[in-house]
Amino acid sequence: MNTQLRSGLPEGGKARRVYLLLRDDMSNGTFPAGTSLPGEQRLAELHGVSRVTIRRALEALAADGLIEKRAGSGSIVRAPEGASAPLAADFTTLIPQLVAMGQSTTARLLSFSYGPAPDTVATAMALPEGARVQTAVRVRLVEGRPFSHLTTYVPEAIATNYTEADLATTPLFRLLERSGVEVDAAHQSVTATLASPDVAEALGVSVGSALLSLRRVVRDINGQGVEYLSALYRADAFRLEMTLTRVGLGGDRHWEPVIGDPTAREAAE
Repeated sequence: MNTQLRSGLPEGGKARRVYLLLRDDMSNGTFPAGTSLPGEQRLAELHGVSRVTIRRALEALAADGLIEKRAGSGSIVRAPEGASAPLAADFTTLIPQLVAMGQSTTARLLSFSYGPAPDTVATAMALPEGARVQTAVRVRLVEGRPFSHLTTYVPEAIATNYTEADLATTPLFRLLERSGVEVDAAHQSVTATLASPDVAEALGVSVGSALLSLRRVVRDINGQGVEYLSALYRADAFRLEMTLTRVGLGGDRHWEPVIGDPTAREAAE
């Protein structure tokens, strides 16, 4: 049985809320693998719901292979098959780290096509009306476990310089450079979203699971959009980190991000 395929959220809004909260608690280490969840009555008190609701949430977690219900021991948290430490990226150096991940992980190409750019993509990339783009959907895996769902849009004139097979085996940044694109700048935003049915199936999570959503527009030296990326990351397999330092004097003291490796920076100074 492939435990990466999830059964889906339990019925009922309250049961779904409890399911997602408990799943997050297991993902972030509040309830690590091998530990027991609180009993049904205690969980019902903690979440302000009935024991029937708790039971539905626990049954869904068990069906997803996230817990094991043992007589006399309650619900034991299980480690996912093939589980490894979540990939981490420093928010201040995110792009080069994502490129490095592209070289150290594998990708599965789900779809590849050409057609008119969606309105949101055309606007973000400042493409002319009716411009055509290559749309590719990939799932990136680490040790065979899916952790990101990537949808990229590249202007047709650039994309015709590489093949579908190239995209399945080579990071897109490398293909853009190989096509003669001189990347100059990018703008990206990070938000949260919920897994739709198709994304949930591809990532091996339940429909409605929380995902990290990253959108990025890459531009060349002429300011022209050359790539639009919509990336979705499993919250239990990828996290963003940032190192902060206190700067300023008196009432002006505040937090600022540390850019790059502080040790290397100090050595250079």
